[in-house]
Amino acid sequence: MLRLLGLAPPAASAHAAQLDALTTWFTVLLALLGGPVIVLIFFFAIRYRRGKEVNRAHPPNRKVALEVSWSVIPFLLILGFFIVAARMFYEIHEPPAGAMPISVVAKQWMWKFQHPEGQGEINMLHVPTGQPVRLTMTSQDVIHSLYIPALRLKQDLLPRRYTEMWFTATKPGTYPIRCAEFCGTDHAVMGGGLVAMRPDEYARWLSGQASGGSLATAGAELYRRLSCGACHDAGAAVAAPPLAGLYGSRVRLADGRSVVADDQYLHDAIVTPNTQAVAGYRTIMPTYGGVIGEDDVLKLVARIRELKNVPGGRQ
Repeated sequence: MLRLLGLAPPAASAHAAQLDALTTWFTVLLALLGGPVIVLIFFFAIRYRRGKEVNRAHPPNRKVALEVSWSVIPFLLILGFFIVAARMFYEIHEPPAGAMPISVVAKQWMWKFQHPEGQGEINMLHVPTGQPVRLTMTSQDVIHSLYIPALRLKQDLLPRRYTEMWFTATKPGTYPIRCAEFCGTDHAVMGGGLVAMRPDEYARWLSGQASGGSLATAGAELYRRLSCGACHDAGAAVAAPPLAGLYGSRVRLADGRSVVADDQYLHDAIVTPNTQAVAGYRTIMPTYGGVIGEDDVLKLVARIRELKNVPGGRQ
């Protein structure tokens, strides 16, 4: 309905089309339920106004079926909309297996996108149509919010936290990206564009972009440059938790907790390691918060994720 009235941009994803349909039909339902009430309010206000000669007797109404129907039917209709909306909410927060991973780092005042093959973009994000895309996002400084109106999606990006959003673009075109959270002086100009391309066009575009290797490859180089292997590699002189097979396993912490080694855990173990001390190991790892940027942390996490299936890893 909003699109028909020119109040919403074209829908460029399956989720956007579903959300528009839900909004339209819910608006119709509200009009059907609320419209008669509003009309009757004005009707009775005029008909039974003070000084008007009219029959004000109130004979008892024993039509039980009618009384029940106008309570039960609206309740069931609204319950149906709740079920549909809850299912959509669940689906949009559960990316499908095999979704193309793209890393996003927000900074004052720009968006940095990193493709899995290593290609990077500033403020513009190219994606293929028909392919689920999963964005893993964080902020380098303050809270930002990635808003893509054509996809009907918005997600906050928080410092030192990972948030996710996924979508499947269905319609080729270029669609605006906005920051929907006030983030400083140039918040109003913090924008960009989502470029949805046919898969063959996207493949040609991707092959024409410079790449220094995948995110995991860049992480391996950073791992070597920071001398992480001096503690974490097999046979290292300093005892530190092994990284082979770490990702996805359960880790027992020094405070007795047991956590899953997911992206957020690895991020915190790099940036603030003393808050994630592993049981049986000394807390001697230096803090990298403020030493390396969030884009470098993403590279190290990608490197450790790549070691998930290395022989000799944890089960």
